[in-house]
Amino acid sequence: MNARTRTTLIATTLVLGVAAGPATAAAPAPGAHLAASHQDSGSLDTAALRAAIAGAGKPGADATAALVRVGGAEGTWRGSAGVHDLTSNRPADPDARFRAGSVTKVFTAAVVLQLAGEGRVDLNRPVRAYLPDLIPAAYAKVTVRQLLNHTSGIPSAGSPDDSREYLYAHRFESRDPADVVREATAQKPDFAPGTEQHYDNIGYTVAGLLVERVTGDSYAHQLTTRILRPLHLNDTCAPGADPTIRGPHNHGYQVFAGPDGSTELRDVTVWGEGDTWAAGDLISTTADLERFTRALFTGRVVRGPQLKEMFTLPGPSVREVTTGKPAAYSVGLSTMRLGGRDVWGKTGGRWGYNTVIAAAFSPTGALARTLVYSVNSTDAKGSDMNRTAMRVMIATFGAPEPS
Repeated sequence: MNARTRTTLIATTLVLGVAAGPATAAAPAPGAHLAASHQDSGSLDTAALRAAIAGAGKPGADATAALVRVGGAEGTWRGSAGVHDLTSNRPADPDARFRAGSVTKVFTAAVVLQLAGEGRVDLNRPVRAYLPDLIPAAYAKVTVRQLLNHTSGIPSAGSPDDSREYLYAHRFESRDPADVVREATAQKPDFAPGTEQHYDNIGYTVAGLLVERVTGDSYAHQLTTRILRPLHLNDTCAPGADPTIRGPHNHGYQVFAGPDGSTELRDVTVWGEGDTWAAGDLISTTADLERFTRALFTGRVVRGPQLKEMFTLPGPSVREVTTGKPAAYSVGLSTMRLGGRDVWGKTGGRWGYNTVIAAAFSPTGALARTLVYSVNSTDAKGSDMNRTAMRVMIATFGAPEPS
């Protein structure tokens, strides 16, 4: 399944509230562990939150661990469930590090928007003006903003084989970001820039290279000096070519099908960056991501008109390229209606790990509710949203509204 189809199905599943759930392997663990703390639960449905993660780590579950932090003016709740690994069956570490996947895009967008606020990047300017040796004439009209809101029309670079077995066999490999961009831009555009929306990694790969060209510095160092260090996100990093998760972490697993129709869970904790880089390579914790979410949504990371970009969707004529539905992605974030209000945030998926940061504002503009989770899904890159993750979203914000 290509990236466009997979992403569209995940978005459709979330909006409709229908999750078939991934295949599961038989009896991954003899038991599970659930821990929760309540620090001013306010109007939160804490029973629903506990129930949402209670199955993690149990035999046949779709997640081996789940770490959840809910905050905001309406109350706070912390919970964890499941196991650290399927060998020891120790309780999941609530402070564990994990791969945050496409939540990385929010950080990358924030760095570019900071540069825009400093006058070093113009969101309306063609990307080719900054990267003339990399972006060919066929993409001369693509602007920086269109990279960040997925309306550039640049196709994905793709993979020689999208099968799990192929990707698993090549899991330690990394690709040079510039080579990924050259491969993508050697193809014909998917559509004229700004006319449709196609969620993919490629725009953020280009954005990472743009950051490096404008600053004369590495993407990782700019990320660290601009966001990680000022916010004291001490357990967050861009690991680069290192395929391991340094520090405490819960193991991630993926269901693989055998030739006889049986299934097995393989440990996929150690996995290279592939071509994700500035689009999806971040490692973090729920505590760090909660701190980042609060800072971002209250204007302490990106300010003024640049922050407004993160809450501005493309024009009403722009539709998702596959479904034809209205565009749901802004610069760095996406939005959906849950429980009768707009929720803004970003999901992420790497093998063995699903992540979200999300928030909803009160009518007065206060940060009413935030959610951060890491769910060790056994099919984190599947076509349907993980059931455990779906239950956490609904328990936090309410049921999705039909689109």
